[in-house]
Amino acid sequence: MLDRLRPIARRLKAQALVVHFAARDPRLPWTVRLLALLVAAYALSPIDLIPDFIPVLGLLDDLVLVPLGVALVMRLTPPEVRADARRRAEAAAERPVARGMAVAIVALWLAVAALVLAWTMRLSRPG
Repeated sequence: MLDRLRPIARRLKAQALVVHFAARDPRLPWTVRLLALLVAAYALSPIDLIPDFIPVLGLLDDLVLVPLGVALVMRLTPPEVRADARRRAEAAAERPVARGMAVAIVALWLAVAALVLAWTMRLSRPG
């Protein structure tokens, strides 16, 4: 079962890359751009709600949340923007993988989590 889910998850990651490039296109309305950025950030981030190493459940969020977000963004994206984003994503997929970028993304998520935690703790203090 897990062998069948992995290729599907990889295809979804490729579609998320298309969403990422669509989000960077100025022809897209800002509300759709924001949604596209959130979907792409979640899909391309190494941090998931359920870690991928947990059998079946780990890929479940990738197989439910990401497709719904990608489908919504693609439905709201004009065809010419979609086509340009698809071409850019295909070109980017041919480039070598940057491990340093993965480290930067994890660091960014940790920084955001720390800021949210600090903000929450400050709000929860009495008086």
